Amino acid sequence: MTQTMRAVEISGPGGPDVLRLVDRPVPMPGPGEIRIRLSHAGVNRPDALQRAGAYDPPKGASDLPGLEGAGHVDAVGPGVSRWAAGDAVCALLPGGGYAEWATCPADHALRVPDGLDMAQAAALPETAFTVWSNVFDRGRLRAGERLLVHGGTSGIGTMAIQMARALGARVFATAGTDEKVAVCKGLGATALNYREVDFVPWMRDAGGADVILDMVGGDYLPRNLKALADDGRLVQIAFLQGPKAEVNFAPLMVRRLTITGSTLRPRTDVEKARIADALRTRVWPLIDAGAIAPVMDRTFPLADAAAAHRRMEAGDHVGKMVLAVG
Repeated sequence: MTQTMRAVEISGPGGPDVLRLVDRPVPMPGPGEIRIRLSHAGVNRPDALQRAGAYDPPKGASDLPGLEGAGHVDAVGPGVSRWAAGDAVCALLPGGGYAEWATCPADHALRVPDGLDMAQAAALPETAFTVWSNVFDRGRLRAGERLLVHGGTSGIGTMAIQMARALGARVFATAGTDEKVAVCKGLGATALNYREVDFVPWMRDAGGADVILDMVGGDYLPRNLKALADDGRLVQIAFLQGPKAEVNFAPLMVRRLTITGSTLRPRTDVEKARIADALRTRVWPLIDAGAIAPVMDRTFPLADAAAAHRRMEAGDHVGKMVLAVG
């Protein structure tokens, strides 16, 4: 086989134009790893943060952006028995997804669900892993509880709405336009335009949120605490408005509120494998049955990764964008 591949690298910290198409050596799978001949790769905000110089890859990971993808296994490393050459998989990647081949731990891959094409499968891992680990693991969302999702039409937001609904929760969402509100409602959420309506009294009138999934941060933090029900849990996964806020701890203590959060990429391979096992058991059957499906925005050629980043950062997209690699 060829010894080189097309890949998109970050030529230096900066805007989308620092992404450039290059030739790179094809990676080899190490012990416990698989190599995937990628068909498509997902585009995510952490890719843009890495491009800007604000989110370094973990030690030993590829310097190429790209945290998820789908394709066919074409090589396995020592000790791998779960997968064989030719298997159709989607996978959470430690990096390197903006390329024709990528490697990852074998336990971080999942089969392509029934009825999905490769573009849809490539849009699953980053959002599904993030939502499960934060909403269900850290947030402990249970059937019958109320979940509030900020940014309901983002890739993570659309997945959170569907997973929570499919597992029996009542879902509320915020979005910035009436058109995006309609998308959230179409996915089964009660939704509002946060530019027109204050979500705090709206959520309190509904009984308060048992769990809030927030990507905004900044001055949303104290408002989120007010919107929680007693014993509610706020789960922070990003901070688009900044990482700092002033908090009154008195109501937090009196109402037994919890503030938590996480980032996915720095977690250990064992922790990510545990999340994959939960998805395999609890979520993949729901995708097979059609109860959950990735909401797709647009597909870009690999060479147009910069255009995908510009669209993502403009905030006009609904759902997931992917790169056509193969």
